Amino acid sequence: MRNNGDPTNMQQLLEQIRESAAGAGRVSVNDILNGVGERSFGPVVLVAGLITLAPLIGDIPGVPTILGLVVLLTLGQLLFHRRTIWMPSWISQRSVPQDKLLKGLDWLQKPARFLDRWTGPRLVFLADGPGLYVMAIICMLVALAMPAMEVVPFSANGGGAALTAFGLAIVARDGLLAIVATSLTLVTGWFVVTGLAG
Repeated sequence: MRNNGDPTNMQQLLEQIRESAAGAGRVSVNDILNGVGERSFGPVVLVAGLITLAPLIGDIPGVPTILGLVVLLTLGQLLFHRRTIWMPSWISQRSVPQDKLLKGLDWLQKPARFLDRWTGPRLVFLADGPGLYVMAIICMLVALAMPAMEVVPFSANGGGAALTAFGLAIVARDGLLAIVATSLTLVTGWFVVTGLAG
């Protein structure tokens, strides 16, 4: 699934998103998708996680749910071996203010540098082939839970962290990070279930 020009770490991805936002008052899902590449399944999941996790953007009501739909559509197409990512216009045209997006990207620079130092190809069999499809299914379950996460305070941030970790695991081909992402998913799932039950 990797193509020439695809980012291989978070800092490269953030720079591509920043370039896609240049000169626009509002930045749409389609702008970001074009920036990271229409064949880049891993980067799209990573972007969705980062935006959900970032302050100012992920806290906008409805944004986690929209991003959950993006993840569902993206990885559903991966499971069916589609070579490019298609989005319906009612999702692709959804947008956020450029200033909020850029502030969120600025906030993410420091953690991106930290994570890039600690990620890379490890236990690659967990991030390629069948392992990739297992990650896709888990991410889709996280995405399906996003509407519920908007009800339970701060749980959407946990979902965003899990998607970020899975997306980075795909981008960096890091199977160890995939294990960490699975653990984050289980913790977030427990938090959502107990929050709804309470």
